[in-house]
Amino acid sequence: MKVTYNSDTANQFEAELVWSGRHPLVPGRQYRINMTSKETAATITSIKYRIDVATGARLAARSLNINETGRVNLYTEEALKLEHQDNSNKLIFLLSDRLTGEQVATGTIDFALRRAANLQWQELTIDKAARSAQKRQTPKCIWLTGLSGSGKSTIANLLEKHLHQENKHTYLLDGDNVRHGLCRDLGFTEADRVENIRRVSEVARLMVDAGLIVLVSFISPFRSERRMARDLFAVEEFIEVFIDTTLEECERRDVKGLYAKARSGVLKNFTGIDSPYEPPESPEVHIQTSLLPPQVAVEMILRKL
Repeated sequence: MKVTYNSDTANQFEAELVWSGRHPLVPGRQYRINMTSKETAATITSIKYRIDVATGARLAARSLNINETGRVNLYTEEALKLEHQDNSNKLIFLLSDRLTGEQVATGTIDFALRRAANLQWQELTIDKAARSAQKRQTPKCIWLTGLSGSGKSTIANLLEKHLHQENKHTYLLDGDNVRHGLCRDLGFTEADRVENIRRVSEVARLMVDAGLIVLVSFISPFRSERRMARDLFAVEEFIEVFIDTTLEECERRDVKGLYAKARSGVLKNFTGIDSPYEPPESPEVHIQTSLLPPQVAVEMILRKL
């Protein structure tokens, strides 16, 4: 069926794309989209199905590998203007990796999703500045990342205790605790880890908007998702803290017995064993726990506040 476009704008679409990236497509991960000279952040929110190019069959898929074609739902951070580019009446776009700039897909937009036209931002009287002034503090997101067993929760707990004693309004989002509720439907595949961080990033953003100092203690193994989280905040609002502990030391501690399970093959997709951890390249605070006790680590973070 031929699709007719007008000059309306939208930010949610159904599209068909051919994946060319070296790494598989991960729903929920942010990429860059370029269409008619417009560039913005974009996310594949879901894969409807993969297309067998030989038979045309529609196959279930949770990811797309190199040279595979799929039908997807696409979200863009900024609205795109729906104007066809040539006589084919197709809206052609390119996707690229946000960190490396590598082109990872080409695609065509078929139509805007109806949900995109039904949502508008509601103007509110009380804003972040008013909420912050009421609490007499500057809201921040303090994001602690590191391997399981690195000491994130210990340091985050001590930090919140110190801030609470100073009458600061805080909340601590802990990776394990969040998986008991908000993210209890997620596993530990790469796609689930991406969605886990997307959800907690949005919650942290809302808490900062409420005027709080929010502490996020998550392994958050991928640079791409930590970058996505950072981009939700103003420049001075986000403090990335790398809790740098060697894998050997984390395994020695193994307070939850998770490394032993991962080594035996019982626990799959465990960060540091059979799933990668990408250390921060330029965190605001770099804490080497083999050299510093937790209280000194807290003091280092406080100096950034």
